[in-house]
Amino acid sequence: MIASDVETAIDELQELVGAARVIAPFTGAGISTECGIPDFRSPGGLWTKNHPIPFEEFLASQEMRNESWRRRFAMEAQFSAAKPGRGHLALASLYRAGKAPAVITQNIDNLHQSSGISAEHVIELHGNTSYALCLDCGKRYELAWVREKFIAARERAPDCADCGGHIKTATVSFGQAMPGREMRRAEQLTLAKRNGARLAIINREATEFDEIADLVVREDIGTVLSPFIVH
Repeated sequence: MIASDVETAIDELQELVGAARVIAPFTGAGISTECGIPDFRSPGGLWTKNHPIPFEEFLASQEMRNESWRRRFAMEAQFSAAKPGRGHLALASLYRAGKAPAVITQNIDNLHQSSGISAEHVIELHGNTSYALCLDCGKRYELAWVREKFIAARERAPDCADCGGHIKTATVSFGQAMPGREMRRAEQLTLAKRNGARLAIINREATEFDEIADLVVREDIGTVLSPFIVH
């Protein structure tokens, strides 16, 4: 069913959520655009302006590692200024109420955690851009440390202080393996549709899963989810 208007969409969604014992939210870029985080994939998005750097190029080239960090620091103002939007706050309310035990997300902006959802219950399929990791030993680095070293070395990406490995934001690049643990957790939560669960999709554009959804809402995510916010 495609909701005909916002009011109908909200009513139908509230009915679905109310009837569910638990829900498994799966979020993408659309929930964060109202927070000032740009959509990477859509026309006019960041990847139409700067081609993404594949993982193998990051590993093979110092210049590509330098460029990767230049891009990340160029976006720091947007990421650091972003606050959770209405969609994040709504899902956090459902989480606190025990309705949503976890959130699965393709986003890397850390906004679900900032909204009050415990980090252990945010399943990040594409990683997180708010910190960095050594690709060899796994040591965590805060971005302030990386930036300091990067600037001091005249915009040369630093290597790990412990093992000399490459340091990269904790995100999943093209060609990089998806995180196995997170993928398994996401699959466990989303297998429910095959066992009779209801599926609601909130997205401005049509998706490949619309035909199997019980409710399709092509409206603004924040507007549709706002009624679920509990302060």
